[in-house]
Formats: sequence, structure tokens, C-alpha cells
Amino acid sequence: MTLASRIGHRAMKPFAKALPPLGETERAALEAGTVGFEGQLFAGRPDFDALVRMGPNRLTPAEQSFLDHEVRQLCRMLDDHAIDEAQDLPAEVWQFLREKRFFGMIIPQAFGGLGFSHHAHATVVARIATVNVATAVTVMVPNSLGPAELLLRYGTEAQQQHYLPRLADGRELPCFGLTSPYAGSDAAAIPDRGVLVEREFEGRMTRGFLVDFDKRYITLAPVATVVGLAFHAHDPSQAEWARDLGITCALIPVPQAGMEIGRRHRPMDSAFMNGPIRGEQVFVPMDWVIGGEAQVGQGWRMLMECLAAGRAISLPALGSAMQQTALFVANGYGQVREQFGLPIGRFDAVAGLVAGMAAELYATDAARRYTAAALDAGERPSVASAILKVQLTEAGRRAVNHGMDILGGKGIIAGPSNLLGIAYRQAPIAITVEGANLLTRALIVFGQGAVRCHPHVQAEMAAVQARDEEALGRALLAHGRHVLRNFFAGLFGVGVRGNPPEALAREARLIARMSAKYAFTADLAMGLLGGKLKRMELLSARLGDVLAHLYLASACVWRFQVMDQASPTMLPVARAAIRLQLDAAAGILRELYANLPTPGRRALGALVMAGTGRLAPMRDVPLLQLAEQLRTEPALVAALVPDLARPAAGGLRDLMEALELAQRLGPETATLNRALRRTRSLDEAARLARDPALARAYLEAADRVIQVDDVPGPASRRQSQPANEAPAGFTLERASAGPAPSAHPPERRTPRPVPAR
Repeated sequence: MTLASRIGHRAMKPFAKALPPLGETERAALEAGTVGFEGQLFAGRPDFDALVRMGPNRLTPAEQSFLDHEVRQLCRMLDDHAIDEAQDLPAEVWQFLREKRFFGMIIPQAFGGLGFSHHAHATVVARIATVNVATAVTVMVPNSLGPAELLLRYGTEAQQQHYLPRLADGRELPCFGLTSPYAGSDAAAIPDRGVLVEREFEGRMTRGFLVDFDKRYITLAPVATVVGLAFHAHDPSQAEWARDLGITCALIPVPQAGMEIGRRHRPMDSAFMNGPIRGEQVFVPMDWVIGGEAQVGQGWRMLMECLAAGRAISLPALGSAMQQTALFVANGYGQVREQFGLPIGRFDAVAGLVAGMAAELYATDAARRYTAAALDAGERPSVASAILKVQLTEAGRRAVNHGMDILGGKGIIAGPSNLLGIAYRQAPIAITVEGANLLTRALIVFGQGAVRCHPHVQAEMAAVQARDEEALGRALLAHGRHVLRNFFAGLFGVGVRGNPPEALAREARLIARMSAKYAFTADLAMGLLGGKLKRMELLSARLGDVLAHLYLASACVWRFQVMDQASPTMLPVARAAIRLQLDAAAGILRELYANLPTPGRRALGALVMAGTGRLAPMRDVPLLQLAEQLRTEPALVAALVPDLARPAAGGLRDLMEALELAQRLGPETATLNRALRRTRSLDEAARLARDPALARAYLEAADRVIQVDDVPGPASRRQSQPANEAPAGFTLERASAGPAPSAHPPERRTPRPVPAR
């Protein structure tokens, strides 16, 4: 008997007991997608040559033209406040989206779509979202997880020929119903049930399913003309153990007998369409099952395979758009708004926040672009896409929060000139959908990562399932060598594999060393806790977060080498971004060791984390230097926010105009601001400038940025009422709890003769 056989014989029983059994739905989720550079980080052996081989993102001439013309034209049709107030997109916007085939970006040109790459698709969504999130969501849903993608990958030829051209040109507007009231995060447990029957349909006997369903949170449902539906298929003619055929996906035209659709949900009172779908005894012919009868029961696998890529595109694009808008607003408002005789952006408390926002945006957008390049190269990185979904939506929320802190009172007054209020309200939506971040961190990023990315765990699981003692022993021996290598590499340092850019060589060494520490820690946690780690979500979430921060740090190296190396102004941003990510990873690992339920955890943690003192983020001085660059170098800001688009109206447009005029004035802007404080008159201050017309235009634009909106108050409403009529919200007998909301639209403030700045 070989050494491997002896080890496998002794390990088989405890391993069979420790490894949690996998159901078919869990197996489909774990096996979905491919493994890319995140697998090297999980193994503790990142190869920077493999990283940069992915190459930069490239747009085709057709994609670039669409961004330069159709997307720009769309954005200039969008008024964020007006859309939010109307709770719907204008009719001309709906028509434009259909005519220009925004709903068919992922559909090949052969079916009448645009046939865009993943990178182009994400860029379109991001640019629209910088102006209006509701329109971006409306565009992204038909191009994300839903009927079009499912039809492209699994549909029959007849289904593709019928639906894809109609989806591409907007004749059909799709939605997809998965979530049920009693099956949210546990989507595989949907109670919706379809029973296999045969009945007369359109004049002939037809096999199909009678389906009862109750779905909620379905985006575009109120306006959909075709509903994608996931349900459990049952065949009562089979033996009891074989009756459950599995989750099945079908397309149901609207309207349909027995199906109720058209009511709305109001996610954070947003303007995009969302609502419930219910059905009782809805007949679904077998021809409506996506892929036909051969795909009955394969719906969960289909959905997981599509999500393996889809999570990396639309929601990360929304998160990136929120970050880009928030950075532009925070940095720009910090130049226009003055207090104590200085632009507020020059105060350290504000400057530090702005620089931190820029560094985080560099990292998250680098990861988004790198993953899009991987998708366009044919990969379907399920773990990396989950990392992007969590990290970019959370970063978007943080950026908007920081922006609101900097805006102060300007940020909390609703109206057309508000800069971030609607985004602040909508940020939690992206956190919640396509897998709530709380669970995605633990169950997908680490849970799936531990199986898919680890170099030996899959082999061990396969050996246990096959009861192959020799194979288990070989896998365990290799696993042991892997653990020892990572322990010593993390403790004493490790050589860098590949050739990272010379300017970031030190950061690359730190990434490699932290990767080895992480790999050893992941093995230690799995070895000590076994299957219990799956249930200890605080620990597994931390392990997922460390992998995410390493992925973002590595993407910064990729971005700098393939995109930014020729731009010296980007080097401080790249360094700050990497240091912030590595510092976060180190801090989370320390927390994990402090919470391991094993003796000696503190001593072990201190040993493993030795040598991480150099992982601290950038100190205050270089951070403030970065903030100064952002204030004085518009080109740097433009490079960090390339997707920021100009809207039709509103506070963001006002800020853009004020900054453009300030740039034309140059250093004279500060002199002009001092003159305004001294004279307290726009006219007098402008007359002192070399170009009074330009100076006056700037002062008026800056004043529009500083002012907020107001609406008629109760006194104004009472004055407008006839003498014998009670004011709105009151009865003649007694006052109600309070006045009803005003029907008057907010009014823009006109510039004051003596502006307070």
C-alpha cells in the first residue's frame, strides 16, 4: 500500500463526515462559471504576467460611435429630478430607447441587436447611471439576467427567431420572475409550482404545465410584454420520488389568462418600473419552456451559469457610476463652495475624504474593467463577478455618503438643484438585488471560492464522493505541501511571479505576500472548522472580503500597466488605491484571527501577520497631496470619471458649468471670489475682472450651485385659497395630523443680490 493510499484510508471517514453533502442546486451554483486570476490569489501564488496578459478594454468603432452619439443624446434628454417626480421616464425617452435598440445591446446583429461586448454594455449603463439611475436600470434589465440571455444560450431555434428580433427593437419588453415572498435569498426554494398536464390549446392537445406562482420585486414587470418565469416542475404520473422535475424557466406572453400583472412596487420611491406578478392555473405549453422539453428541470443551472457573468456587469456599472458622480460632485463643490475665506476642498477633513474616494474609485473601476476584459476573452468568472457585485455597490454607497457629508445642507434639500439626494436614496437598491451583499460575501465569494479557486479542495471532494482512497491521499499530500509553502512564504516573504510595472514593484511584492498569508489562513480555517465554517458566516464573510481586497489591489496593477503607465499623474492614485486595499485586507485578517474559536488564536494570528507593518495606507501628507492634485488638475479628475455624462438640467449640470467657467478664468477665480466677499455684489465683483462677462457668468453659475430649492409654504397656500375654503390637508371642523404634501413643483432659487458663500 502506498503512502497516499494509507493517508487516504485513514482520512476517508473523517473527511466524508466533515464535508457537507451537496444538493443538486448547490452543486450547480458551485460549478457555475470559470476561475481566473482570483484562483491564483486564493492559492497564494499570483502571477503578474498572467494578470497583464488580459490586455486593455477596447471598444469597436460601432460601440464608440454609439457612446459618442446615441448615449450622449439620451443623457441630454434626462432630467433626474423631473423623472423622479413623475415616477416614470418621459414618453420620448421610452421611444428613443426602443428606436436606438438600447434593449438589444447583448443581442447579436444577426437578430437585429447591437451585438456589443461586455465592456461596451457596462460602459453604456455606467454613463446613463451618472445622469439618471432609473433610466440605467430600465436599460440594463433586458440586457442582464433575463429572457434575452437565456434565449441566446439555451433557447430553441424557433424561440430565438421569434423573440430575439422583437426584444432587440423594443417590440417586446421583458422581465424575469424569480423571487417569491417566501423565497428570497434562498431562491432555489421557490414554492411556485407547475404540474405537467395535457390539454387543448389553440385547437389541439398540447403538453405543458399548469402553473401557480407569486413573484415580487420584478423589475419592468408593470410594463412587460413577455414574462420570464422560474417555477418547480412536477410530473404527477411518475413515482413519488421522481415527480419533482426541477426548476424550469419559461416565457409567458402578456396578457395571459390567469396571470395578474401591472401593479407597482416602489423601491425607495424610485422611478423605474418594478412590481409583483401573480398567476393561478396559468397554462404554459411545452413550447414556451426555454429550450423546450429537453430543458425542463435545468432552470437553476441555466440561471447560475448566466449569473456567473451577469453579476460582473450591470450592478457594478451602477456602483461605479455612483462613485464617479460622487467624486466629481465632492471635488467640484469643494472648489466652488467657500467658508472662512477658503474653498472647503482645501480643509483637510474634506480633502482627505475626496482623496480617499479617488483612491477607492481607482481600485474598484480597475477591477470592473479587468473583469470585463476577462468576460470578453471568453471567461465566466463566477467568484470574481460576485466580488464585483459586492464591492462596487458598497463602494458606491460609501462614496455617496461621503459626498453627502461634504455637501452638508446642500445635500439634504430636495429639488432640481440637489446633487446627490436621489442617488443617496437609491444606493440600497443595488446592495439588495441579484443576491444580497450580506449573503454574497459569505456564501458565494468565499463559499464558492473555497471550492472553485482552491487548487486541491475539488480533488478531495471528488475523491471522497468516489470513495477513492488513493486519490484522496494524493490530494491531501499535495494540499499539505501547499499549506507549508504558503506559511513560510507569508512569514518570510515570497518572490514575485512575473514582471509587474517597476513603479509598483514594491506594491506587487506586498500583494504576493498578503496572498500567501490569506491562502494559509483560509486553509487553517477550513482545517480547524471543517463544514462548520459554512455556517459561521462572520468568519467566512471575512475570508471573502480579504480575497476581494486582494483582487481589487491586483486589478490596480493591471490597470496601471495596461492603461495608465504613460500618465505619471496616475501613479500616486494607483499607489494609494493598492495601499488602501492591502491595509483593509490586513485589518480583516487580524479580526479573523481574533475571532477564531480555537485556543492560541492570538499567538497564531500574531505569527501569521508578522511583517505587515508596511501595509499601512498612504499617510496624511501624500493623501493631501493627492487631494491637491484633484483640485488643480482637471485632467486627473476626468481620467477618474470617464463615464460622467452631461444631463439635460439640474444641479449636476449647474456644477459642470461653474467648473468649466472657473477653468476658463484660471487663477483669477480666487481674486473674483475675494472681490465678491468684499463687495457683496455680483455686478461689482464682475466689473473688477479682466473679462466682466465671463466673470459674471461664473459668479451666477457658482451661485446656482450654492443655492437650494424651495417650495410654497403653508402661508403661501393659505393666501391662494378662497376665503370660504380650507387649506389643503385641513378640514373645516378640525386640523388633521399635518398638511398634505404640496402639489406645487419645487422652484429654483434665483441668484441673490448678496450671495452667502
